Amino acid sequence: MHPMTVSQTMRAMMIVRHGGLEVLQSAEVAVPTPQPGEVLVQVSAVALNNTDLWTRQGAYGRPGDASALSGWRGPIDFPRVQGADVAGQVVAVGTDSDGDLVGRRVVVDPAIYDSDRPDANPVGLMGSERDGGYAEYVTAPVERVHDMTESTLTDDQLASLPTAYGTALGMIERGRLREGETVLVSGASGGVGLALVQIARARGARVLAISSGSKIESVREAGAHEVVDRAQDIPGQIRAAAPEGIDVALDVVAGDLVGEGLPLLREGGRWVIAGALGGHRVAFDVRRLYLHNAQVIGSAMHTPAHFGLLMDLARRAEIQPVIAATFPLGEAARAQEELARRNHVGKIVLHP
Repeated sequence: MHPMTVSQTMRAMMIVRHGGLEVLQSAEVAVPTPQPGEVLVQVSAVALNNTDLWTRQGAYGRPGDASALSGWRGPIDFPRVQGADVAGQVVAVGTDSDGDLVGRRVVVDPAIYDSDRPDANPVGLMGSERDGGYAEYVTAPVERVHDMTESTLTDDQLASLPTAYGTALGMIERGRLREGETVLVSGASGGVGLALVQIARARGARVLAISSGSKIESVREAGAHEVVDRAQDIPGQIRAAAPEGIDVALDVVAGDLVGEGLPLLREGGRWVIAGALGGHRVAFDVRRLYLHNAQVIGSAMHTPAHFGLLMDLARRAEIQPVIAATFPLGEAARAQEELARRNHVGKIVLHP
């Protein structure tokens, strides 16, 4: 198939340094040329994630220096186009890539991996370590592009999948969640939280979720069997809802919850952490860990194999991402401001 018509320049929203919303600036730049092994995707939707805020702020720290300004995995080359989560259409391919992808609707796996194995670790992220999808076009390695033409999900829903649902599925796989187990989900109304609730429910687990206020009903609708109110006594509510204990905790909050929650795990329970919304300093009674053969597991995003599983779930529409709001690309700063307020349930999406 012939390449489709592609303009020479495009609008992109890029960060020029670490800082507040003012560092996110609009620019007219050249459309990137796909290198050998790459494709060019015309972006139809790009979803926002907490990582967009933290990369802009430089909030990740570095090994040995928790307060260093840093992108997801180290120093960033500025200016950098933000945005990890892209759905769109392949419009051109590099010299040696498969032309059959041209015209196909795709989702891009945003991870940059440390090897070509199916269980490779993500060590970089589109929108941080390479330019992302806050733009009209983005390049991606051909092996990271998944054909979703047949999926019944909308472009907005497809764009909601990579980071939030990829992170969620990575947690669930690393935590070895099995059908019939009882799972605890913290931060359940956020992007990753709702994804955890939906995927765990689809896996046949009994889902206990932690949320608060007006969001509780949305978390129930996403598939939680019981919702624990964050504003009340959390351990007491969990004990009442799951007297037999928790098999797997899927935690994006961390902070005090880890110390309070570990005693609630069953023998051989797994506590999986993929975020630090509640603070990155954690204290717990280590006896509750080793005496019960419990595990604390760190989980960053997904492997290529996990991402393939996620795309299969999406092709079968076994998960239904919730869209909270959409903004035009030029209002990326307003969209990030909205994300930071945490008043929404579901994903915020930009339309280039």
